[in-house]
Amino acid sequence: MSVKIAAPPAAGIRRPPGRRRRRFQPAVAFLLPSGLILGVFIIFPIFQSLWMSLHAWRIGAQSQPWVGLDNYRRLLADPQFANALRVTLVFTLVSVVVLLVLGFLVAYWLQRTTRFSKILRSAYFFPTVVALSVIGIVWRFMLDPDIGLVAGIWKTFGLEPVAWLRSPELALPTVIAVGIWKSLGFTMILLLAGLQGVPEHLYEAAKLDGAGPWQQVRHVTLPSIRPALLFAAVILTIQSLQAFDLIYAMTAGGPLFSTETLVTFMYRQSFQNFDFGYGSAIAWALFIVIMIISALQLRLFRYNDVD
Repeated sequence: MSVKIAAPPAAGIRRPPGRRRRRFQPAVAFLLPSGLILGVFIIFPIFQSLWMSLHAWRIGAQSQPWVGLDNYRRLLADPQFANALRVTLVFTLVSVVVLLVLGFLVAYWLQRTTRFSKILRSAYFFPTVVALSVIGIVWRFMLDPDIGLVAGIWKTFGLEPVAWLRSPELALPTVIAVGIWKSLGFTMILLLAGLQGVPEHLYEAAKLDGAGPWQQVRHVTLPSIRPALLFAAVILTIQSLQAFDLIYAMTAGGPLFSTETLVTFMYRQSFQNFDFGYGSAIAWALFIVIMIISALQLRLFRYNDVD
């Protein structure tokens, strides 16, 4: 009597899904701590702030009643919110435009790698590595009309010291100027990387066509560094819209709310007035403003590979 031996399963035949062995992925173990931190300190607070913006959430209150969209309606009717939005937009517009123009000019000037250009690059970039709060405190003392260094220089020339940070008309331009000085090196490095990536043969072809220096910048340099300009514009815009450290250290939003941005307004409502529901609504309003302006920038600086 012959015994039949079952043939081994043919290659390529998979086991049923129920019998498949699941292997442990080591990557999950490495990602788990970062994912846990991301969820606890970023994702959960985002949804928590949205939930708080829909409530009359006050520290010390016995209850946090649901108010729906009342906090957002309150924003639309609040003149202080309108003032903070105006100051934020002015601060952002002036800072980003000036930084892009000056950053490009400095990067174009220092794009050749020499010993002198390396020293100047380091000098321009040095303020970037210093904390904004430290820079704000230093400049606040330097601009003090009584004991500041700038006031001492003005007195040396027989001029009357100017209260730069105590004047509602001069405080915002002064803070903007300090912010531009702080971020100029960062902008220069971003645009310098874009300039160094422009192919040299494009300039040679432009010269053969009779293009002058300005025409080369307009038709070769600027179109070639459009991705770097887009990145710098978006990053600088988000930083300016979220400006807090520098302004709070220099003026704390004053005088007479002339330098109060949306972030300082949110801080005042949340941590001084303890109205966290209204402060959360301000935060989400700022988020919407950032999304709208970023989308407009992406539309403005859009480019194709055939450009």
